[in-house]
Amino acid sequence: MRPMLNSVSPFPATDPIGNRDEAAASAALSTRGLCLWYGARQVLEQIDLDVPARRITALIGPSGCGKSSLLRCLNRLNDEIEGSRVGGQVLLGGADAYAAGVVVHELRRRVGIVFQRPNPFPLSIHDNVAYGLRLLGMRRPRELDERIEAALKAAALWDEVANRLDESALGLSLGQQQRLVIARAIAVEPEVLMLDEPASALDPAATLRFEELLHELAQRYTLLLVTHNMQQAARVSDFTAFMHAGRLVEFDDTDALFTNPRQRQTEDFITGRYG
Repeated sequence: MRPMLNSVSPFPATDPIGNRDEAAASAALSTRGLCLWYGARQVLEQIDLDVPARRITALIGPSGCGKSSLLRCLNRLNDEIEGSRVGGQVLLGGADAYAAGVVVHELRRRVGIVFQRPNPFPLSIHDNVAYGLRLLGMRRPRELDERIEAALKAAALWDEVANRLDESALGLSLGQQQRLVIARAIAVEPEVLMLDEPASALDPAATLRFEELLHELAQRYTLLLVTHNMQQAARVSDFTAFMHAGRLVEFDDTDALFTNPRQRQTEDFITGRYG
């Protein structure tokens, strides 16, 4: 059971997206007028979103509506896609992530991402978690070991691998690999952790453990979760954003959005009329 917020909804019922000023003041990351094109095709249109700090925000919507593309905009992974073009702003700590002079690898450290299928490197468990730390220049063995242990504990994996850190990460179960990838991401101490369908390949037991982990991580990190599972979004998230056809249709406290959506389009999606 996810923790309840102190108020049912922080936003006035007259605004389907919410009170911008109030939301922005407590946001870890925001977008303003965010647009994205792949060549001539526009896939995101005028996205204004405030992601609350140290909360779990779920992104829901039908396949192809732009959820994953939005995540890739937030830490500039779309820079790697030929022909992509971004308009508007992504604001992290009040600074535009697309401004001239931004160091992209530092942005990606601050805004980490975990993908649908776990992608451990063909290295030891230890070296997987150490990978980003070494890129940041950390070399002292004791400091590395302390950070690796802390990250594995935060990802609820330490007790299962403490005696096998030198073994290949590819020998772990799928659920363990996903937690290892999370440990690798949080070892470099991001501010925001984005998760793109991270439990879709997990069995029910591993999914339950993963959802428990999300609540633990949200005490330290801002989490942005893409999921096609409406029950999962309702169980784990504090806030939910509903997207359709590249637009943000509605954003609200999760309880309010699922029980009393303001937009008919949102209601039709969460009740299964389309999807």
